[in-house]
Amino acid sequence: MKIIAIKNIARKDVPIYYRMLYTGVAEIKLFSGTADYRIDFSIETTPLGGKEISVSLGDDIDYPLLPILRELKKAIDAMHSDGELPS
Repeated sequence: MKIIAIKNIARKDVPIYYRMLYTGVAEIKLFSGTADYRIDFSIETTPLGGKEISVSLGDDIDYPLLPILRELKKAIDAMHSDGELPS
């Protein structure tokens, strides 16, 4: 399992300044091939300055969910650190 890319990212308008909500499409390579899956994710800044990332899949997937969510969180964290997410 490998996360190829997260594309078509759009930020939802939320009035809470420390919480950012996004939608997008994750291109994931599984044993059966590469497929696109809809995802929703949020990045919330904690009071101590840390980041909490939560991810949910909009489509059913035939693979264990925890490894996919862990890898998606890593990819989203890297994109956020590099400034690649829309503001």
